[in-house]
Amino acid sequence: MPRPYATLDHLSIPVADLDAARRFYDATLAPLGLKIVKEFPDALGYGVTHPVFWLHRANEARRARPGLGLHLCFGAESREQVRRFHAAALAHGARDNGAPGLRPHYHADYYGAFAFDPEGYKIEAACHAKEA
Repeated sequence: MPRPYATLDHLSIPVADLDAARRFYDATLAPLGLKIVKEFPDALGYGVTHPVFWLHRANEARRARPGLGLHLCFGAESREQVRRFHAAALAHGARDNGAPGLRPHYHADYYGAFAFDPEGYKIEAACHAKEA
């Protein structure tokens, strides 16, 4: 059976402070079951077994430019995971950009939460399942 959604192999973003970004994303992605699965001196890869989301230390060639339309949405298996993602983000320095809740303009069961990470990137967690 084909997957209902397209998949990405991985995504990476530059960050000015890799240590601060690590603390933020360690806490914020933990409710979704994501953790660092690959690490280099200037890059961290988050995933379950394969890194799908990378943070890398920004340099002159790859300076961070948040807020230019980049939107990272992490998949959640439950609405509770979405709520925990949002709470962890706010507790670790994110600014709110939309509390957890249904977004029926996307589809009837779209449940998401939005925040701006400490560097200004727009992040989201979304669950497409009905309430359990």
